[in-house]
Amino acid sequence: MKQIDIAALIDLDRYPLDRPDRPAYRDLVARCQAELAQDGLFNLEGFLREDARTACVDAVMPRFAKQSFRHARRHNIYFRKDIPELPDDHPALQQVETVNHTLCGDVVEDTAVTEIYEWLPFAAFLADVMEKPALYPMDDALSRLNVMAYRAGEALNWHFDRSEFTTTLLLQAPQEGGGFEYARNLRRDDDPNYAGVTDLLTGKLTPTQMHVTPGTLNVFRGKNTAHRVTPVAGDIERVITVFTFYEHPGAQFSDTEKMGFYGRTS
Repeated sequence: MKQIDIAALIDLDRYPLDRPDRPAYRDLVARCQAELAQDGLFNLEGFLREDARTACVDAVMPRFAKQSFRHARRHNIYFRKDIPELPDDHPALQQVETVNHTLCGDVVEDTAVTEIYEWLPFAAFLADVMEKPALYPMDDALSRLNVMAYRAGEALNWHFDRSEFTTTLLLQAPQEGGGFEYARNLRRDDDPNYAGVTDLLTGKLTPTQMHVTPGTLNVFRGKNTAHRVTPVAGDIERVITVFTFYEHPGAQFSDTEKMGFYGRTS
């Protein structure tokens, strides 16, 4: 098995994921749990060391030209064709556009983001923060982690996540735009709050804005919190890694999901 110097990638002095038996680790977990409870997210600024971040950006950027999949789609905030209890012209179902360029996990196996993803204490830390028995990497070469780029005029538009939480690592910020906005707890499992969704989409509800620096790890609860990334402007792309973990081993996306997200199944 390849030996990696994880300390050259992650700032373990600030974020001691390698020392789960130490008070500093327990303090970090408690801090992240408190921020999740209060804000629905937490950020670990400078999680990825600058040299490792720069090397990762240098490695992935040339690959977007030939090895990425341009994923463009029009959708509503639910990513569903219809909602049975709503008419097709309901303002909560207005169409928005999302465009990004995706590098699948099998294209970035030699980079720092894959080494971090496969480092077992990383998943163990996330499980501790989320108070889960364990979290496991996906058994899916394409879907386990993705590196996504957003170019000028492109955005990740309003949506709710399918999963309970998402874990991302910002590799490069754009010159302008590309800001993260969210409306926390806009709906509940027992209340879709279509009126609130309408207010958000029509500009009557002002979302919260969050700006993070490259190298920041973010964990975000987005199942009931609407969120988006605003359109990028300028020549510098927004580049971000999305890590996917499950509470059971062996998870995979279906072939239909892979075709939709990546344009291929293997």
